[in-house]
This record gives sequence, C-alpha cells and structure tokens, in this order.
Amino acid sequence: MSANDDRDPLFRYDDPVFADERLLEITHLPGPDRIVGRDEQMQRVADALNPAIFGSEPNHLFIFGKTGTGKSLISRSVTKRVISEARRDDVTVKYAFIDCGEQNTEASIIKTIAQLVNDSSESGITIPDRGLGTGDYYKRLWQAVDRCTDVTIVILDEIDMLEDDEVLRKLSRAGENRRISDSSIGIIGISNKIDFPDHLSERVKSSLSRDELVFSPYDANQLVEILEKRRDAFHDGVLSGDVIPLTAALAAQEHGDARKAIDILRNAGRIAKKQNATRVTADHVRDAKEKTEADRFNELIEGSPQQAKAILYSLTLLTENSSEKEFPTKIIYNQYKEVANRLDFDVLSERRVQEILQEQNFLNVIQSEREGRGRGRGAHAKHRLLENPSIVKKVLLRDSRLAPLEEGANDTSGSSSTGSRSRRSDTSDGRSERGDSSSDSSPDRSDRNHSSSGRENGSDRAGSGSADEDDATDETNQSDSDDASAGTGENGDASVGDEGSGDEQSSVGHWS
Repeated sequence: MSANDDRDPLFRYDDPVFADERLLEITHLPGPDRIVGRDEQMQRVADALNPAIFGSEPNHLFIFGKTGTGKSLISRSVTKRVISEARRDDVTVKYAFIDCGEQNTEASIIKTIAQLVNDSSESGITIPDRGLGTGDYYKRLWQAVDRCTDVTIVILDEIDMLEDDEVLRKLSRAGENRRISDSSIGIIGISNKIDFPDHLSERVKSSLSRDELVFSPYDANQLVEILEKRRDAFHDGVLSGDVIPLTAALAAQEHGDARKAIDILRNAGRIAKKQNATRVTADHVRDAKEKTEADRFNELIEGSPQQAKAILYSLTLLTENSSEKEFPTKIIYNQYKEVANRLDFDVLSERRVQEILQEQNFLNVIQSEREGRGRGRGAHAKHRLLENPSIVKKVLLRDSRLAPLEEGANDTSGSSSTGSRSRRSDTSDGRSERGDSSSDSSPDRSDRNHSSSGRENGSDRAGSGSADEDDATDETNQSDSDDASAGTGENGDASVGDEGSGDEQSSVGHWS
C-alpha cells in the first residue's frame, strides 16, 4: 500500500506544475544570490545600517521608487544580514516592518514596534493590544527597546500614508531626548512619492537627518534574470521557452515592476494547473496578465464607497469612448451624473466629486495633474486611469450595486433612464446631509481607501449644484498628505526581523 492510500481523496497530494510555489509568493524573502540589478542600492543601504553591527546608531534612510522596484526587498534583505553579522559580536539587532498603508496611526505603529521587539522574559513587561493610551505605549516601547535590543531598525513601508509624522520625530530623537539610554533606533522610510519629504512638518525636517536613495525601474533584461532565478519554483520542463521572456516583456511595458512579473508567472502556473495542462504556455501568461491586473485593481478599490466606484466608472466610460486619456473634473462630473441617475444614486456635488478624485489619485488608482489655463485664468485638474479601462470596468461591475450599468455600459451619449432623479440638496459644502457629523473624521485605512465610508454609499444625499470648475478645484486643492488623513488600521501587516528568535514573519511589500 502506498503512502497516499490512506489520505483524504478530496485533496491532491501531487503538483504537476509547481515544485516550490513559495518562491513566487510576495512574502518570500529571497537570498542575496537571487537579487538582481540592485548591487549599488544594496551597498547604500548597507552603508547606512553598518554602524548597527557594532551596536551604534545607524543612519536614517528614505528610499523612493515605483512599485515593484525592490525597495522593501533590499531593505529587509540587508537588515537580515546586519542582524546576522551583529550577532557575531554579541550585539542584538531587531527590526520591525510596518506597512503604513494598513496601520498608520501613531498609537498603532508604536504599539506594533513595541510588540515586535519586546521579549517579556527579558523586559518584564507586556504590550497589550488595547487599553493603553499613546503615551503609555511609548513608555513601554522605550523600555522594550532598552531592555531587549542594542539596536532597533524600524522599516516604515508606504511612509507617505502616515496619519501624523510626529512619530518620526519621537523615534529619531529617542536617544537625544533620553527616552532610551542603552540602545538606539534607526529608521528606513519607503515611499513611491519622491516629494514625500517636502510634506513633512518643519519639526520633523529639523530633527530627522537622513540619507535618501532612489530605486530606478527594472528593464526587461533584469526582469528576465529575476524570473530565471525563480524558475526552480516549477518542475523541470514545465515552462515553455517563451514564458519567461513574454512575462518580463509584459511587466516591462509599464515601469519594470518585478512584483507584477512574479505575480503573472505564478498566476500562469495556477491557470495551467487548473486546466490540467502539463506545460505553462504563452497563452497562460496572457490570461495571467489580465488576472493579475484585475486582482491588483480589486485590491486597490476593495471597500471603496459605491459613489467612488461610480465616479471611477464614469472616468472609465470616457476613456473607452474617446481618443483622449485625460479629462477635467467637469467632464467627469457630467458623465458621473448620468451614471448616478442610472444607478438611482443621489448625485454628489461637483466639489465632492473633485475631492474623491483627489483621494483616488493619492491611492494610485488614477493620476491627477493640475493644468494652468493661462495667466489670470487659474488652473484645473485633469484625471486619467492608470489601468486598462476594460480591466477597471470588469472589476467595478463585480459590485452588485453597479450591475445595472452592465447593460448599455458604453452609452455615453448623455441619455439617462427616463424618470431618473437627480436628487440634490442645498448643502453648501457639497457633503452628505446625513454625513455632516462624520465628514471630518478620519476613515479607517483597513479598506485601503481614504474616502469617508459613511457618506459615499449609493443612498447619500447630494451637495450643492454643479460648481464652477475653478472653484471646485481651488477649494479642494489640498496636498496629498492632507487628503490622506488616515484611520486606525490596527490590524495591519507587520513583521519582526529578530533572526535569533527564528521567527521570520513576512508581510506584503517585499517588491514594493
């Protein structure tokens, strides 16, 4: 009798496609021999962290670059090597990786860092999930850092999502302010917004001395090499000869996104396995590209209010039915009114639509730019999709409340359902009448969307009538960081890098 004869027949115990699918998971941290095209950046990060090996304070570092250029990967990989080398000199280095897109409040970040570096058997303290104020979490963090580590490295991914940058000042000045005496803290901030430091408060700018490093996109040849180093995720002979070059070429079409390339390759394997195919082919790769793009966009808008989805759908219709790719707010607003009426949604004011477009720009769902109209004539915003409109439409229509749009979805002639209502209130600020009490509250970032969730569902009241484009734009021309007032996000991804504990927890963002 074979070893599998007594196994549950409901499941498969062999995998004809993957030899080790974990090599293609986004949470996988590859060894140095699998890292491609980042020698210079790796050395720069190593130079910044080098003092930690000897128990001294590392240099703070801000890293910039587009998604999938290896920012988080290199940060974690080098930190792991620092931990290993420091141990040789009996120096204890720990690190905490925080995804600020998921948890961005001062209290949640400090609590998580404290939990990750603390060893209650050494510190004699515990870090509860709740029940303490921000000040008390700071006190326990300082105790945990002093008693459990010689050096703590804090990696803040998507640092531009921070609700309040005061946490940066307090962490960077902990030693100077005598909050800690037997340890030191280094900060690595990661962002795809190169102008992020410009939005820091003056107090933080003056206290946070740091190096800065920019990661350029991978080219097609580098993407091929990255994928080749993961070929062993598949059984020998499973990948047809054109799979890796095609995958790299598709990922390079945008900006050399290694994360996307790896996602496409993994999805191609899964599609082949689902079809009981013995080989992964170019057709599987093309299908996988569409799935990968849809999954990514779905992740971006998951939990978005339905009004935000209606606005995105309006921009999608315009993009599909025009040779233009960028549209001013007023044009989008006119299309949105038709979409909202078709869905029997209350019509938001133009000002509120402009605000939601700004929020979507901050989340990298769309791209918005201000364009001057000439001297003395002000400026207006133009917006464009960042994803294929067919993908955007497919994902948006997964929401059952948008299902009525599926019929006649391409009709942008300006006709709406007879008798549909454009319900508008006289609320002067353009926000929901029922949502006033919460209009300024910080939304929860756990849904990865900054839109106020209570007032943008399909039954919200509308604001004032169609505002002049200049007024709508000027009155809402807040900086990205202002639009991104964030929520409590207590359950975000974080991981600790204390190799000595053997706890190699991972979180998303290695190819950030």
